[in-house]
Amino acid sequence: MTGIVAAVSASPVHRTRKAPQAFIRIVAGLGVDGDAHAGVTVKHRYDAKKDPTRANLRQVHLIQAELHDELQQKGLAVAAGEMGENVTTRGLDLLTLPTGTQLKLGARAIVELTGLREPCVLLNRIQSGLMAATLERDASGNLVRKAGVMSIVVASGDVWPGDTIEVVLPPAPHRALEPV
Repeated sequence: MTGIVAAVSASPVHRTRKAPQAFIRIVAGLGVDGDAHAGVTVKHRYDAKKDPTRANLRQVHLIQAELHDELQQKGLAVAAGEMGENVTTRGLDLLTLPTGTQLKLGARAIVELTGLREPCVLLNRIQSGLMAATLERDASGNLVRKAGVMSIVVASGDVWPGDTIEVVLPPAPHRALEPV
């Protein structure tokens, strides 16, 4: 299973949107160099208020570009980085990968999936209705969160748009991603 990096984004301050970058440097155990969410302990403002000493399982946020395509078909114009993601992918169904999946981004960088992003109302600041558009129900009535996946950095490296993404699944049995 392979995909490509469609775009990379970062922001030194906490805000929903992240600015597109020529490349990002991801640092083992921390996240994206210079990004507000990088760190050993949780940096997400809501989670940090609850317990600032908790491990940061949200060091790098990934969204598949196919979600942007889907949102555009619904009349919502969303570009790479605008939903807070650091890495926009193409060609991989991130949401179906199990917890612990490792993604090799480019030549050296490796991230490990920790869970799903929980969409929040801040998405509606980008565009009215965006949060609802990232949530749906499956045939069994279960909530499906489509706003991307979160990861920790296992190996440092630079990540560029156009880099290949190699998927390494964890040993079975696999656990589905849950919100983190």
